[in-house]
Amino acid sequence: MKYAIYLSISLLLFIGCKNDTSRSPAAESVQAETPTSNTENFGIVIHGGAGTILKKNMSDELEAQYKQKLEEAIRTGYAILEKGGSSLDAIEKTINIMENSPLFNAGKGAVFTNEGKNELDASIMDGNTLNAGAVAGVTTVKNPINLARAVMEKSEHVMFAREGAESFAKEQNIELVDPSYFYTESRMKSLERAKEREQIELDHDDKSAFYDPSIKDSKFGTVGCVALDKNGNLAAGTSTGGMTNKKWGRVGDSPIIGAGTYANNNTCAVSSTGWGEYFIRGMVAYDISAMMEYKNSSLQEASSEVIQKKLVELGGTGGIIAIDHQGNVAMEFNTAGMYRASMNNDGELYIGIYKE
Repeated sequence: MKYAIYLSISLLLFIGCKNDTSRSPAAESVQAETPTSNTENFGIVIHGGAGTILKKNMSDELEAQYKQKLEEAIRTGYAILEKGGSSLDAIEKTINIMENSPLFNAGKGAVFTNEGKNELDASIMDGNTLNAGAVAGVTTVKNPINLARAVMEKSEHVMFAREGAESFAKEQNIELVDPSYFYTESRMKSLERAKEREQIELDHDDKSAFYDPSIKDSKFGTVGCVALDKNGNLAAGTSTGGMTNKKWGRVGDSPIIGAGTYANNNTCAVSSTGWGEYFIRGMVAYDISAMMEYKNSSLQEASSEVIQKKLVELGGTGGIIAIDHQGNVAMEFNTAGMYRASMNNDGELYIGIYKE
């Protein structure tokens, strides 16, 4: 009996030793070297509007101001992505920088309506969930992109407009300002010139672009951002002051999901800038994603066909920025220029203004 007990104890000790060997440092080292998915592939792209932007009409000082603000904006979002932050956070904070600058037709630099008001639109979309939020015609929201995100995350709806949107902003403690905050002298002069010519002045239309005292035959426009974060999630956002001298509560493409903004983790994220009516008719942002999904086009192929062919055939002008789920970037436009910038996971910075 004692001999049987002795054999059992010996056998248990032997098995225990074998198990300890399986957890040896050598075994742990092999396990740690097992390949993992690439989580370092990320990137961000921004735009500040497309239109008749010519080098010959741009002063060195103003060009430097644009480049500085574009770099500040994109580095803000890039820092968030580099630290492992979400694409949505990067989008929101990046657009805030441009919304707070009078250089762009969004937020502080918004153009005036026929009634002398500033009516702002914005939208944002999460490529992971396909959830989206948008606002249109707000007049007291300092940063419309923040309200658009609140609509997406704090409500069951996609778009709020005018007084209703501002009531929701108050409930969500979104920063509100007096409408006078958006007043800039250059935008008011643009409205006065537009009224004198008795025509609607399209912020992105070459044939009726407003003339700034310091940049002849040019225009400022919508701002937007697209990003891919380290978790593989895409997001897109767009913000605008719309069209100078617009009437009747006109709303363009910027707050329209699928036209001005679209994001889908399976394909790409897109933000548009241009003659809004045509971007709505062509559902430009979604069309690029659809071509990738159903036609198996690359991001660049889809962007080029939509902007250089389909949009032109409709009669529209403008451009897009986009990034796909692999980090490939597109910055396509059919105008003389587009304020734009990009940064990839290697930290390489590109800033462009004119057609190259």
